[in-house]
Amino acid sequence: MPEARFEPKIVAFFCTWCTYTAADLTGISRLTYAPNVRTIRLMCSGRLDPQFVLEAFHRGADGVLVGGCHPGDCHYQEGNYKAARRIELLHAVLREMGIEDERLRLEWISASEGDKVQRVCNEMTEQLRRLGPLQLARPARSRVQVAAAEAK
Repeated sequence: MPEARFEPKIVAFFCTWCTYTAADLTGISRLTYAPNVRTIRLMCSGRLDPQFVLEAFHRGADGVLVGGCHPGDCHYQEGNYKAARRIELLHAVLREMGIEDERLRLEWISASEGDKVQRVCNEMTEQLRRLGPLQLARPARSRVQVAAAEAK
């Protein structure tokens, strides 16, 4: 029996004005990319709460992709600069947790760059296949949590 190939789970947070529109263009243009990506639309990449990224990893994502407008093109003037600063800080936090930098990626993709969405999604999927599944250490459950789970 052939060995099953690891398929990473990727959560993508895309700016509605640029990257999400580019992802839509990808579909309209009948370009295909790895089906591993689950997209969440944000009004702006600058509105990405770092907790969203941590929660995605906690819930089983092997990678997180953040897409926003090119610097200088943000509909909210400086949202993408905020996103860049947050991603930099998140990389530091994730490193402390033992999560590789390659598992969190920030890309600037304009609405007309459907081909770039395709390329970035495929690249990240391949990169995560090489890294393998994310192995997060799970904290031990307390007696209260065990009892609550058994009561269900």
